[in-house]
Order: sequence, then structure tokens, then C-alpha cells
Amino acid sequence: MAGRFFSQLGQTLLISWGIITLLFLLTRTLPNEQDLLARFASSSVPLAASAQQLQVAQAQARHRLGLDIPLFYLTQADVSEAPLAPRWRWTGTQNQYHRWLSKLLQGDTGQSYRTGEPVGELLRGSLYHTVSLTLLSAALLAGLSLPLGIWLAVSGRRLALATLFALDTLPLFVVALLLLLFLASPDMLALFPAYGLGTDAVSFRSAPINYLSYLVLPVASLVLTGITAPAVQLAGALQVEIKKEYVLAARAKGLSAAEALRRHALRNALLPSITLLTDLLPNLLAGSLVVELIFALPGFGRLLAEAAAARDFPVLLAGVGLVVVVRQISLWLAEALYLLADPRLRNRPA
Repeated sequence: MAGRFFSQLGQTLLISWGIITLLFLLTRTLPNEQDLLARFASSSVPLAASAQQLQVAQAQARHRLGLDIPLFYLTQADVSEAPLAPRWRWTGTQNQYHRWLSKLLQGDTGQSYRTGEPVGELLRGSLYHTVSLTLLSAALLAGLSLPLGIWLAVSGRRLALATLFALDTLPLFVVALLLLLFLASPDMLALFPAYGLGTDAVSFRSAPINYLSYLVLPVASLVLTGITAPAVQLAGALQVEIKKEYVLAARAKGLSAAEALRRHALRNALLPSITLLTDLLPNLLAGSLVVELIFALPGFGRLLAEAAAARDFPVLLAGVGLVVVVRQISLWLAEALYLLADPRLRNRPA
């Protein structure tokens, strides 16, 4: 079984590498290179510079950004100069992709076009707040969806199901704005802070209570929009299991419906919910972009939004690549948990 785990982990890393490579090639082939070069060149030449000075500055910017060498191992040759020459030319290791991949394997994700800072430091600084937000939301979702699913399976309350489905139809930004309007507005109930992290809540270590107070509404937004799927999925699986003979036998021995579900049916019912539970972190990481913009939190989502607005491709590539890796690892983790939870799957071919 260990060999199967490592084999699937290798496939996961291979898929992640392929997606990140595609993202790199897409960011380097977008039709806005001239605008990017003009922006970098204008910062190093006077306003009254001639066209020749601007061209020299653009050439220097191309060299500084590493855009003056071929993009990939294969590049399209100029057939106008030599019509009989091969259409594609091998560039060897002197290309943008090989240089970027070599630095990435060494832990160097490049420098920001916008600020010049190392991308790794920008990501680490933003992930400090985002990880706190996503882990707290994931813990609450996992802790609340389990008892809620059991309660829905036992009680069968249609009103509760209708409420959950109605809540699931609302977009995340709508729920976040409603919470902001009703619970953080001076005109309604100003129970929680509404903007940023304030001056007295810089970190969890310095002021944990104040820091957590700024996360209440963002966490509530993520929990309210994400709890329907795992709770309803678990409730449906439990309702199927409760009709089986082993649960009926447990009820005949005197156990209540809730006890029979918890002691006997819950493990089998959790199998379909494993994928949903392992998708919590990547989904919450993607949802953090929305809530961090609405609540002005200096996190990962806000960093990506600012990088997209400024066309800061190194930051965008590293951030989106991180989301891809987390998503792929969550799928591998789901497969591993399936094998651990259900022994019948261990003997099946990979």
C-alpha cells in the first residue's frame, strides 16, 4: 500500500509540474510585453527622452527581466531569412523556461515586477494571515458539518435543508457583504471590526483576541457558504446506511437512532464525504481572495489581486502555482484516506 501511495504522489507532482509549466508559458506569451517593457523603461529614462533612448532602455529592461533569450527549448525559426532552414530550432538550456525552472528547484521564485522584492518573501508575508483564516474556517467546517449531518439524518427537517440550500445559492461576496452590513456597520450592529487588521492587531502573538476579532466575519463568510455540501452529503449517506440490516440490528438491541448512526453507520457514511473534506483547504484558499478584498485583509488573495491588476507575472505565477499544488495534494490525500478507510480498495489495481 505504501508503494501505491508514493506512486500516486509522483503522479500528483507530475500533474502539478505540467500545469505550472503551462501557466508559465501562458504568462510569457500574453500580448502585453510592450506595455510591460515601456513601464520599466520609462522609470529609467527622462520624460523628454528620444526614441533611441527609449529603445535602449527597453533593451535593458528586456535583459533585466530575462526576456531577451528564447522562451522554451524549442523556438520557431525565422524562415524569411533562410526558407530552407528547419521551422523549429533547438535552443538548449539557454531559454527562459530552463532558467526559471532551475531557480524554482532551488527555492527561488523570482522577483516582483512591481516592487522588486523576492516573491517568496511576499508569499510568506501574505500567507501568515491567509493560513490563519483558512485553517480556522476548515476546522469549523469539519467540526460543524459532522453533527449537523447527523442531526439532519435523524430529524429529517425539511426547513433546515431548505435553509441550507438557500444559503448555498448565495455567492460568497454577497454573504460577506451582508455580514459586513449587519454586524460591522455603525448604522446596524457594530459588533466586529470592518476593515483590515487595525493598528493593535498586527499578529496573533501580539494581540490574539484583537487579531481573532478581525477574522470573525471573514471566517463566518467562508463557513456559511461552505457548510451545505459536506453536511447534506453526510446526511444523505447516513439516510442510506440507516436502512441497512446492520443498523436495524443495532436499533433492535436498544440503541437510539443517533447512537446507531454514530457507532455503526458513520464510518461507512463518511466515505463519500472524504473528497469534500479534503477539498476544504484549496476551496477556502480560493475563497480567501474574495473575503480578503472585501474585508481588506493583507493576505494571499489580496496579494494576487494586486499582482493581477499590476500584471506582476512572477507573483501571479507563484501564487496560482501554489493553489494548483495544494489542490493536487488534496486529491492525493483524498485517495490515501479512501484506502485507509476502506480495506476493500487496497487490493484493486492502481
